[in-house]
Amino acid sequence: MSTESAIRDSIDEAATTVGSLWPIHSFVTANPLSGFEDRPFGEAVEQAATLLGGRGYPSAETFGTALERGQIDRELLEAELAEAGYENDPATLLDRMADEAGAENSDTDTATDHVDRVLTKWLSAFLDEGSAHWSMPNREAGFYTAFRGMAEYDSDIPDEGVVVDLPEAPIEAIEAVLKSYPESQWVPILEEQLAALPGWTGFIKQRAEDEGVWQSTYPISLEGYLAARLALLDAADADIKPDDDGDVNPADDLAQAFLRAWEATYREDLVGTVAAQSQSMYDSDTSGRPDAQLVFCIDTRSEVIRRHIETTGNYKTHGYAGFFGIPMEYQGYDDDVSVDACPPILDPQHHITDFPTDDDTQARHDRWSGMRAAADEVIEILEANAATAYGYVETAGSGYGLSLAARTLVPGRVHDLIDAAAELVPDDHEFCEPLIHHQYTYSGDLPVGLTTEEKVEYAATAFELMGFEEFGRLVVFAGHASETANNPYDSSLDCGACAGNPGGPSARVLAKICNDDSVKTDLRERGFDIPEDTVFIAGQHNTTTDEVDLFADDVPESHADDLDQLRADLATAREYATAERAEAMGADGSAGVTETERRAADWAETRPEWGLAGNAGFVIGPRELTSGCDLDGRAFLHSYDWSTDPDGDALEAILTGPMVVTQWINTQYYFSTVDNAVYGSGSKVTQNPVGNVGVYQGNGGDLMAGLPLQSLMIADDEPYHQPLRLSTIIHAPVERVTDIVADHEELTEILDNNWLSLTVVDPTQDHRVFHYEESLEWMAVSEQTEAHPEMPNTQAVADD
Repeated sequence: MSTESAIRDSIDEAATTVGSLWPIHSFVTANPLSGFEDRPFGEAVEQAATLLGGRGYPSAETFGTALERGQIDRELLEAELAEAGYENDPATLLDRMADEAGAENSDTDTATDHVDRVLTKWLSAFLDEGSAHWSMPNREAGFYTAFRGMAEYDSDIPDEGVVVDLPEAPIEAIEAVLKSYPESQWVPILEEQLAALPGWTGFIKQRAEDEGVWQSTYPISLEGYLAARLALLDAADADIKPDDDGDVNPADDLAQAFLRAWEATYREDLVGTVAAQSQSMYDSDTSGRPDAQLVFCIDTRSEVIRRHIETTGNYKTHGYAGFFGIPMEYQGYDDDVSVDACPPILDPQHHITDFPTDDDTQARHDRWSGMRAAADEVIEILEANAATAYGYVETAGSGYGLSLAARTLVPGRVHDLIDAAAELVPDDHEFCEPLIHHQYTYSGDLPVGLTTEEKVEYAATAFELMGFEEFGRLVVFAGHASETANNPYDSSLDCGACAGNPGGPSARVLAKICNDDSVKTDLRERGFDIPEDTVFIAGQHNTTTDEVDLFADDVPESHADDLDQLRADLATAREYATAERAEAMGADGSAGVTETERRAADWAETRPEWGLAGNAGFVIGPRELTSGCDLDGRAFLHSYDWSTDPDGDALEAILTGPMVVTQWINTQYYFSTVDNAVYGSGSKVTQNPVGNVGVYQGNGGDLMAGLPLQSLMIADDEPYHQPLRLSTIIHAPVERVTDIVADHEELTEILDNNWLSLTVVDPTQDHRVFHYEESLEWMAVSEQTEAHPEMPNTQAVADD
């Protein structure tokens, strides 16, 4: 093998330890330790701590608080501690954990720190995505070439070493530095250099793999990045010999025992609820056509609004991944570029765009939105231009002052004004429809629209995965989005299944597909008995204010009364849901709607909503398993009926898709909570956006990769989010689940390595519970315990 090939292989191997980071305007939640999922959880956090410096477990104080609040069952904890070989009482052990965790290595390398500062300056200039008015020269040639051509003009770069005469090819620059080290050290060296700025390198990795517009216009690669970094380190005479110190934190084994007990406490309660409901659901009569069915995203925030909707009338709700099964690239009417509207684990297969259908409404929209865009552009130019900025402030200062005062002092009134102004500018759905019919043309590599066969398949798949057997007069597909002001992390509150974008467009596409007469005919031939009076409607759930907006302008007059009643009941459900959310944020629940609208409009509000904080469970099964149960907005809920899925295809799709995505979400919340400085993004108060791609802490440094402090913590030292690994519960025959897991190595890997837990409630075996152990073996259930009468006791049994 040539030296160049050996270096490239080393780069590829080292890059596996770096998690991908998406731009903040399209925030995608992902496991920051995704590159370590091929090893056990404990080993992974240990190696990540050595490489990245992050803590892998909750603090002793966090465990102590959970124990005091009853979130950790003392009997379960004592059993876990005894099994791990600890004999002292929990209080003594927590003190020991705190003492052992207190000794941290704070050594710093001045030369490396200097290189980090220089490199982040170059990266922020090169990777800018439209926020800079003066662009870095020669970006079209690529990062390494641009750096090579301009490095001599940077006074912060020492005139020493390889950087003095950089080779034309980046691989040659890397070779010039690595040749002094044995090949056995190349991977560790490159791992440490990629881990030095994991936010930037994760962003580069994702951008290079995505091959989007910015990457094709201004290319960058990990190879080019490493060439520049190693050249700078060589110039600074920094020591890049890999660090062999991999000291294990002695508190980690103890923390694992506390964590397992905490997770078991939550899991037993949830499994007990599902097992009890599994038995009773077959005894109750759930027949009868609902007045309406509403399909929400599996997002934990949907659990709250779904629960309250079901109490207002004869409604049935379902859970489905928020992109509604359609892997598309979407471009709205006013959008300059298209966005991926599907999970990152999928590639878009179609290009869907909005096309106008109402000339008068379109003209009104264009007139008002054009005026607003022109005003925004003038203001931006005046603010950014050095010659006009001071004069602009003098002229507009008083008006801006009043605007800022209003947003600060009376944000609720501002929200009302925004709503009133929005009435003047029609939304896209009021005069546009998604262009779903196949156009026999392409947008880039993607076909525009869908064939009839594809429409039928997407609709049938949705109904099969959710176990639909009846249809109400109204069937609503409700995507979701958030509403916040002055929030760089606004996309982190949008739909994760839509790659950090609103889910309304996906809902509109599926509703239009299902209203197609030819599609309905084909669906009936496939066994879906869709009544002639069933109308499909799209909508969007505002997760900040719990308003559900129905896009129902073309609903026939025959359904007007149904629609009016549904809207009234949605408003009632909203009042109850916002009261619950307001109380969770420490506000007065009686003013729920007003409080959530205030938070949505307040430009100084650091916590507009809790997002998915609290997530801990994923239930895959019929709604009857959790209907009427208050799950506190902590569980993802995916509708599934094992009896309508004889081959297990629907369940396989759920386990390999939504379960993987929910595990990503769960691990990002977990690690952002246990070490917010390393795996999160710190306080919003001290963040600064950079290049429309991410945020710094302060005025420079690494891109922050995770969630902000205010999305996770009540106070600096008190988490709101309980950092637990995901507990997945499936209502299906255990043999079916075993077969699916066995067929997918990526599932057995994360299960055997304890990145999440899996429990099955088997309706074909008298609703017994089976907990996954490892290597396709299960812990079976036989008897009920005194402590948890709803939760049967477990005994070790290997699955056949």
